[in-house]
Amino acid sequence: MPYSYDTDNIFAKILRGEIPNDTVLETEHSLAFNDIRPQAPIHVLVIPKGAYVSYDDFASNASDAEILDYTRAIAKVCEMKGVAAEGFRMISNAGAHGVQEVPHLHVHILGGRGLGRMLERG
Repeated sequence: MPYSYDTDNIFAKILRGEIPNDTVLETEHSLAFNDIRPQAPIHVLVIPKGAYVSYDDFASNASDAEILDYTRAIAKVCEMKGVAAEGFRMISNAGAHGVQEVPHLHVHILGGRGLGRMLERG
């Protein structure tokens, strides 16, 4: 069963201004900020401002304007951080098997060094 949206999740609190963040980019429908526990030299989270749990929820229910804005915000962050030339990893976890910790759609953009393989066979 997919997670339901929790209005008290940490990203909802960030969007309401209850928790500060280190903003990288803000648009009409999206917010990007530096991760507080970076796993690479560049580690930015990009979230939609709407209450979407996962990418499949977002793709099914968001407006065309939200989808376009979010997609372009991700591209702009990659450009701003200079990761496109050497490569980057973009991760979005969903549900229990995907080890999603916060029930609000977010992508991690990681770069600035070689990241190795993401998963090994097994």
